[in-house]
Amino acid sequence: MKRIVFLAAVTLFLLLFLIPSAEGQEGQTETFTVRSSEVVTGVVIISGQMTTTAGKRSSVELQCNKGMLMCTIPQPGRYVMVLLPKNRGPYECANVDLYPEGAEPENSEKIGEFCLIQK
Repeated sequence: MKRIVFLAAVTLFLLLFLIPSAEGQEGQTETFTVRSSEVVTGVVIISGQMTTTAGKRSSVELQCNKGMLMCTIPQPGRYVMVLLPKNRGPYECANVDLYPEGAEPENSEKIGEFCLIQK
């Protein structure tokens, strides 16, 4: 009986903690070019262009709440952007993490966490 309870507890632990964290590490990587940034009523709005690995370009905005821990205003330039899986990140939208250009997200410190707004 103790063995069954132990196996059930281990299975539950794996389902709740290890599998979702591995899933959250897989993100689609894109290139993001910051064109301009502004702060409007406590919201940081970063306008730029996203380039997919297939070469498709689209104008997008990144937004974050100025008081949040990882809300920063990056300088104009190119960055690595990682699209996070659904329900990952601090905002109720498509969340992205921003890294310096040429960085490998697994080994680098992120610049910030943002909400991705498609234009």
